[in-house]
Amino acid sequence: MTVFIDPPTWPGHGRMWSHLVSDVSYEELHAFAAGIGAPARAFERDHYDLPSHRYDDAVRAGAVEIGSKELVRRLTDAGLRRPKGRPA
Repeated sequence: MTVFIDPPTWPGHGRMWSHLVSDVSYEELHAFAAGIGAPARAFERDHYDLPSHRYDDAVRAGAVEIGSKELVRRLTDAGLRRPKGRPA
């Protein structure tokens, strides 16, 4: 199982956020997220939004740290990317 996380550099709602993705399946991603206690409502189209204070929890649980561009590339190459405005 490989799940990836980018640095918490995305601002929103007064915090900084990371994106958590899988390059294998959504099932893998959902299982990992549940394992670290991420709420289902944190899932958006193809990733989980994790607040910066949860970043280390994800890494300790096995998420691989990569840059944002690499994260999007892996998601796209796996055929799991769901850009805004496109049907799921």
